[in-house]
Amino acid sequence: MKNDFAPVRDHRFKLSADWGSVDCTVLEIEPISTLSYTWNAYGLESVVTWTLTPAGSGTHLRMEQSGFKSDQQQAYAGAKHGWQHFFDNLGEALARNG
Repeated sequence: MKNDFAPVRDHRFKLSADWGSVDCTVLEIEPISTLSYTWNAYGLESVVTWTLTPAGSGTHLRMEQSGFKSDQQQAYAGAKHGWQHFFDNLGEALARNG
């Protein structure tokens, strides 16, 4: 997604795509380990956290988006679909450049 991200705590940035945009704020950043930021769009106020941990000869990537309320099933389904598409593309890019 197009963005104006900067790896600085409290930096406010916007992620933009053809379906709209997301307002974000960096919550935590620890180089080579953790990135956490808010994800606020269309009434959804959530937190996305990326964590990298060594795993044998590679790295384990974990992504978690938390903060969905019980009445936000459509947002949850959209996020589930969107993130799966992102990870499929990431896997293809890693396979090409691996």
